[in-house]
Amino acid sequence: MEAHILAWIGQYGYLAIFFGLMFGIVGLPVPDETLLTFSGYLIYQRKLHFALAFPAALGGSVCGITLSYWLGRKFGMAVIHRYGRYVHIREAQIDQAHRWFARVGHWSLTIGYFIPGVRHVTAFAAGLSELELPQFALFAYSGALLWVAVFLSLGYFLGERWQAVQHYVDRYMLRLLIAAAIALAVYALWRYGRRRTPAP
Repeated sequence: MEAHILAWIGQYGYLAIFFGLMFGIVGLPVPDETLLTFSGYLIYQRKLHFALAFPAALGGSVCGITLSYWLGRKFGMAVIHRYGRYVHIREAQIDQAHRWFARVGHWSLTIGYFIPGVRHVTAFAAGLSELELPQFALFAYSGALLWVAVFLSLGYFLGERWQAVQHYVDRYMLRLLIAAAIALAVYALWRYGRRRTPAP
């Protein structure tokens, strides 16, 4: 599948980036991070233009995550029971994402982009929870913006070594996410402490 996706990008360019990311985020077996990093490498090779690749990638990501949210909000678990096996989503995954969404809240939509296999599930859980669209859009779309920017940039700056990204993602992404979560928690506590401190 990965080789086919990369060949499609080489042949169809921006359309392949858009639709590949859209269907990948909905749940089809598309190697999203590899697709983005390879696109960044093609920008490095001047075979693609950043000004066109970035909006194509962002648009596909936003459409995919919004479709997952809409399916969760409109049809709920009925979709999973009937079609979940086709997009590799199981009821147990939704239950787990639902609990995670309840604990972490809206930030799970942003952070979830950086965890393979999680982004489309958290969006579905957000729809299932009937999260209002403006709140969903704020956190999900900002996550899409960061995710696309990070992996396109990695492909561009690594150049010929772009395939090393997957190794580093598997090895360091969880550590980076834990560090980011700790930093956010410390910041939230600091803000809370400042609000509780009476003005002199």
